Amino acid sequence: MTQDILSVAHDNGVAWVTIDRPEVRNAFDDHLIAELTATLRELDGRADVRAVVLAGAGKHFSAGADLTWMQRMASFGWDDNFADSQALGELMHTLNTLAQPTLARVQGAAVGGGLGLVACCDIAVASDRAVFALTEVKLGLIPAVIAPYVVTAIGERAARRYAVTGERFDAHRAHDLGLVQEVVPEAELDTYLATILDTLRENGPQAMRGAKRLMRDVARVPIDAELRRETARRIADQRASAEGQEGVAAFLNKRTPSWRDH
Repeated sequence: MTQDILSVAHDNGVAWVTIDRPEVRNAFDDHLIAELTATLRELDGRADVRAVVLAGAGKHFSAGADLTWMQRMASFGWDDNFADSQALGELMHTLNTLAQPTLARVQGAAVGGGLGLVACCDIAVASDRAVFALTEVKLGLIPAVIAPYVVTAIGERAARRYAVTGERFDAHRAHDLGLVQEVVPEAELDTYLATILDTLRENGPQAMRGAKRLMRDVARVPIDAELRRETARRIADQRASAEGQEGVAAFLNKRTPSWRDH
């Protein structure tokens, strides 16, 4: 499937979703937001999609908001601005809660909303030449819609610094902050991603989705009796599932589980 501003390619259970606007550094506007949201929703939960990689064509991941779009927004009233911002919020929420593991392939600039996309992914691998920034304040704006995901990724204190300074930081600083988990030479980005994807293909598809949902649900909540019951229920459900039974049987019988045959 290919569109003018977005391309989707399938490779051995992995959907590669690429923002394809290199002439504007993969900046997004309302059309791209709508199309990317719709594409992610179509991929969400599909049995034939084990993982989703989000990438940007050309030299950059995403430079945030498109200038032409910003010019149009400058004439919007409050209601139009609110609706527009809600659409971006839906994109971030959709990516953040996608059932499958998500990976960001980051090169060049990941700025503003582009940084927000990185923060929403489960795994982020960056080129050692990548640069990041929350530049909204330089335009008299704030990174409101992406703020919850940025704070989750890098912590409140660091988010407060970069949200108010708008300063750029490199891939190694992004790694120190936890925004990206790996930094590799740009020529090795796809090789490194392939290694991670091969690892994901070894795992139970439903187990990965359940583990992802579990980690999101238990983050920053009290470890009380209700949570203990809930986590016990979830592992019981998975143990009793067909996938759980198959995985344990394969391990005990020293054979390959069935999901690795596809």
